[in-house]
Amino acid sequence: MTTAIGTDRAEVRQELATTTYDLLVIGGGILGTSVTWMAAQAGLRVAMVDAGDFAGATSSASSKLVHGGLRYLQTGNVKLVAENHRERRALAADIAPHLVKPLTFLVPIYKGGPHGAAKLGAGVFLYSALSVFGDGMGKVITPQQALAKVPALRTEGLRAAAVYGDHQMNDSRVAVMTVRAAVDAGATVLNHAEVVGLRKTSGSVTGAELRDRLDGAEFGVTARLVLNATGPWVDHLRRMENPDAAPSIRLSKGAHLVLRRHEPWKAALTTPIDKYRVSFAIPWEDHLLLGTTDEPYEGDPGAVSPTDADLTQILDEAGHSVRDEQLRREDITYAFAGLRVLPGGPGQVTAAKRETVLSRGSGGMLSVAGGKWTTYRHIGKYVLDILAHLPGRPLGDDLADILPAVPLPGLASPDAVAMRLWTDRDPGTRMDPLVARHLATHYGSIAFELAKLIREDAALGERIHPDGPDIWAQAVYARDHEWAATVDDVVRRRTTLTVRGLDTQDVRTRIAALLG
Repeated sequence: MTTAIGTDRAEVRQELATTTYDLLVIGGGILGTSVTWMAAQAGLRVAMVDAGDFAGATSSASSKLVHGGLRYLQTGNVKLVAENHRERRALAADIAPHLVKPLTFLVPIYKGGPHGAAKLGAGVFLYSALSVFGDGMGKVITPQQALAKVPALRTEGLRAAAVYGDHQMNDSRVAVMTVRAAVDAGATVLNHAEVVGLRKTSGSVTGAELRDRLDGAEFGVTARLVLNATGPWVDHLRRMENPDAAPSIRLSKGAHLVLRRHEPWKAALTTPIDKYRVSFAIPWEDHLLLGTTDEPYEGDPGAVSPTDADLTQILDEAGHSVRDEQLRREDITYAFAGLRVLPGGPGQVTAAKRETVLSRGSGGMLSVAGGKWTTYRHIGKYVLDILAHLPGRPLGDDLADILPAVPLPGLASPDAVAMRLWTDRDPGTRMDPLVARHLATHYGSIAFELAKLIREDAALGERIHPDGPDIWAQAVYARDHEWAATVDDVVRRRTTLTVRGLDTQDVRTRIAALLG
């Protein structure tokens, strides 16, 4: 089978080494990927490299939400909530309806809890008003109505529950599709390529020296402007430019865990822990996602991982509203942690503003950090606008206008895709409806390309692990079209094997053989 344009590593390295780019983006997380996509849409020659996998670090450690941010109302940031809602609706309606889906949330109100029913009722009403009631009207329901939506809800002392609407996604799939959109628009990208030094011309940063982490090959990239979008590593790269660069950020660690679910949930829970923090319990990938923590982190960003204390805290906080039998440690299938990049400065990390930090170094390299999934396109446009108007105009004067709503590849109704996948075969050879639904909601219309692989080789229609919906066609497609180069790329970020706890030694060995 042919490899997709832009996924053959040797060809891409050759292209990177021999082209002069307008913009080199270092870091392929949410922020770097979005800027790369926007820059390519604006007609720039842009390259993006990442030392690991695309969106493989902090960007894959999110709560998987595309949300307005109910808790921002509490700090009085109505404008931010309205902005978030606009972007959330655009993603769900025009950009990625195949990857972003609506989800009902309940805020349980307990006797003696931090917020009363009147306050929360008013809060969810304002929240839904700011989304122009696009997800229905925020309201307060009875304990019985809440229990019908969340069967594992703790009912002792439950007075009522406030209801509001938001959205969720599989962030790794959104990331891969955004990289693909950037390449479709003309960008050159390479993962597992580490920056080992910066290129300088008479004091100005004009590119980077790289090493391919898979085979050790070394090469360089030349660019008129370099953007450092390395997230938690942003200051490490700033010190490559200038050894005396002062720290610009602080890090806060957030951990989550995934549990087997004993019965279906029709809604997610947002449980207030105190006046400011909430605990999420979210139905996700047929499991339950719990989180998150928020504490200062000083260590090596590459070594961040959930500790036993994190798991205890998450389970204890979820226990405010979820019954004990749904919170057994033996039901944990996966736990993960990531780092929020916050502006440097004094004060608690929990109170620090979740905003984008920008700085320009002595060699002209622009460093940018911070951001969130919900507004990732907006942040990409914002950063590109700053790059376009830098003194001396390194990107030139005539950037094309970006179209307001370019969809991600695969745009389609997941229901329609699932239906066609299921009915397109003879009754005896029909795709399992669960597999069809899984492909439709993770690939959109690109699922038809996977169906074609199965028609050519029936074995690719088999499940990778009998207990999950991921099939072998996904692993082959990830290798040939989605830059998957390591076993983790496949099991953790191109499929749902790891989150479901199904990446057994046997599965990993077979995928390693497939990757060759």
